[in-house]
Formats: sequence, C-alpha cells, structure tokens
Amino acid sequence: MATDSGFIDYLRELLEPLDGVTVKRMFGGYGIFRHGLMFALVSADTLYFKVDEQNKAEFIARDLEPFTYMKADKPMPLAYYRAPEETLDNSDDMCEWAEKAYQAALRAQKLKKPVKARRNRKEQI
Repeated sequence: MATDSGFIDYLRELLEPLDGVTVKRMFGGYGIFRHGLMFALVSADTLYFKVDEQNKAEFIARDLEPFTYMKADKPMPLAYYRAPEETLDNSDDMCEWAEKAYQAALRAQKLKKPVKARRNRKEQI
C-alpha cells in the first residue's frame, strides 16, 4: 500500500523545528533522515521510529508494534516501532520522540565498524 504524499508533507511540517531533516523515497515508502542518518520510516501512512535497547521499552510499554516485512513467507521485524499517536498531534511531541529515535540511530551507527576497517582485518588474516 502506497504512502500518501500529503502525509509526508504533514510529517515534514511537524519535524520542521529539527535541523537537518530530509525525507527520501525508499522501497515503496519513505525514510526520514537527520544529518544523513535514518531515524524513522513511513510505510502505508504509518510512521515508525528507530529503537534500540535504551528506548525500546517505551514503545513496548505502549503496545506499539514493530515494523515487519515478509521475507520468504516469514515475518521479519526491524528495529523500528510504530510512533505514538500523540506525535501526530503536535510538533513538540513529534520532535521529542524523533530526537529519541535519532539518538538510537546514532548509537547504532557507533556500534558498526567501518567497512574499510573490516576489509583490512580480513586481509590480515
């Protein structure tokens, strides 16, 4: 199911107070980035925020489900959970939750080793 561009425009408006936010069409939906780092996604007019071990409990406590896609008839959840309803009501709530998701994305990026470092390590073995 496609995402309505009016919904994307509305999200852009809510996120306007945050600097460096861009939206990019991806895989039938949209990725929402801040300073080039994806912190949210939109699929079928539903917003999902990036989670990690530090912020995931907040989403689970509210019974917000993860974004899941099907791969070979098997559900594959990603580290993105449905945004709380109040984030769609005002910019303050949206920006607060978006910041938490961006921080989760930053933490996830720090855990990844640079490709060049991994490649050099393989060459040394």
